[in-house]
Amino acid sequence: MNHYKYLVFFVGCSWLLLSCDNAIEEVTQDNRPPNIVLIMGDDMGYSDIGCYGGEIRTPHLDQLANNGLRFTQFYNTARCCPTRASLLTGLYPQQAGVGHMVDDRGTPAFRGDLSKNAVTIAEALKGAGYATYMSGKWHVTPYVIDNPDKSNWPRQRGFDKFFGMISGAGSLYDPRSLTNDNEYVAPRAGFYCTTDFTDYAVRCINEHANDSPFFLYLSYTAAHWPMHAPQEAIDQYKGHYNQGWDETRKSRFKKMKELGLAKEEWKITPRDSFVEPWSDDIADKDWELANMETYAAMTTLMDEGIGQVVAALKANGQLENTLIIYLQDNGACAEELDWIKNRPAEKDLKRMLPGQLQTEMVPTITRDGKPIKLMKEGWPGPPEGYTAYGLNWANVSNTPFREYKHWVHEGGISSPLIIHWPAEIDPESAGGQFRSEPTHLIDIMATCIDVGDCAYPSNYNGNSIQPMEGKSLVPAFGQKALDREAIFWEHEGNRAVRMGKYKLVSRASKKHSFLWDKLDELQPADWELFDMDEDRTEMNNIASDHKELVAEMSDMWLAWGKRTGIVPRPN
Repeated sequence: MNHYKYLVFFVGCSWLLLSCDNAIEEVTQDNRPPNIVLIMGDDMGYSDIGCYGGEIRTPHLDQLANNGLRFTQFYNTARCCPTRASLLTGLYPQQAGVGHMVDDRGTPAFRGDLSKNAVTIAEALKGAGYATYMSGKWHVTPYVIDNPDKSNWPRQRGFDKFFGMISGAGSLYDPRSLTNDNEYVAPRAGFYCTTDFTDYAVRCINEHANDSPFFLYLSYTAAHWPMHAPQEAIDQYKGHYNQGWDETRKSRFKKMKELGLAKEEWKITPRDSFVEPWSDDIADKDWELANMETYAAMTTLMDEGIGQVVAALKANGQLENTLIIYLQDNGACAEELDWIKNRPAEKDLKRMLPGQLQTEMVPTITRDGKPIKLMKEGWPGPPEGYTAYGLNWANVSNTPFREYKHWVHEGGISSPLIIHWPAEIDPESAGGQFRSEPTHLIDIMATCIDVGDCAYPSNYNGNSIQPMEGKSLVPAFGQKALDREAIFWEHEGNRAVRMGKYKLVSRASKKHSFLWDKLDELQPADWELFDMDEDRTEMNNIASDHKELVAEMSDMWLAWGKRTGIVPRPN
């Protein structure tokens, strides 16, 4: 480019614009679309954070909620990959190509790779002049070590900058697939996912030019297993859970009622049959307590990171006109890691070399040469301990609901949703209010399109784009109902429909099985029907009293399943 000619052209145009009164309205922070900061926690239950009933210290999230809005019936898809695909695209996960995980099951709905017939929020907002940044977990395309296809990596799906993980789970101290923009990298000395993902997000905010709005997607790995946190953070919770899981669950339900998140007439679900009663006879009690203490520390560290993001926005004069959205990818995780097999003998372990890439979801050795110990062989907290808090504490995290991650009863799909936007949601008049409108991940894209004042494309990069499925949440900010017939779910044969106050739900036959070699064919559903106003904990099945409604809603589910490619099932 001839820079001299460009400069002359720029100066000439500037003079012309300045000499024309009111020719163009200056774009300022007062009249431009808002920044959007989308933050997601990983593998956390509905009642974990303080403003949704938990005893875990989350003062920064609590403050966002107290100055903004809390949605009480916001839903995810029950699993990490489908949730991320749905969140990013405004489609049901099967329409986005990620109906299960990132493995190819042979049909477009279960390709395990983000569809080119979908656009991401970042791609859509870039069309309206947004700068786009991402920090954290991606997990919507297969993880390949050598010569990966990068067409569905963040930089190729609309993000200007990216630092995080292409894959899903991994050590928080040494995660596999750690990536800077388009290249795998080894972690720095002292790396910890929550800290480093926060630092990168803050850097993006600080380095952003103030003449355009930005979209920041901050996708934490906390509090997904393994239970990893610095000891000083864990020490803050020492003895905090000595009363055990039964009493903690009761305390949470009481607090939820006091906050107005749970109704007096709702019954808390019975302790899961796989969870033993808390008593002095609990085996490895100290280990069980240490897991929950570490989980709580991981959550508080995430909250501290969110506080740093908010502080950076405030310091840069961006907080007032920034829409902050906080949510979680699925319900609490009951996985015990007993499916991790064939670990090498310690005598065969080789110490990692400086700068060596981590390629394993479950490493065999730490960077300083300590063998990784699984579950009760190890201890939660340090890099060499690789544990999950399991069914016992997941039952607490999902208080007062049934089931967990994987299932589409309320425990699997219910998420906090915090909305903070001072320019439009006045903390004095609306701050701290609840919104009970049933809403879903598919609504986040529609909301971003709405507030970002941009067009949702029908074609993108030569591909026809599926229409959005969601509804903008902006009317609900002002307590207006959303015009929607129903919301739908399917994951691993578990399926549900939410229509008004009614929820029709069916659980797949495999109970508490966390590995699926293949998806079973859908069998005729054993449908349960619940009135969510009177019985959101799904304790009173009223299907036999409303057979016509069950038939109507199950037909709706089947039509949706055919439309989205769930039916027929993959071979």
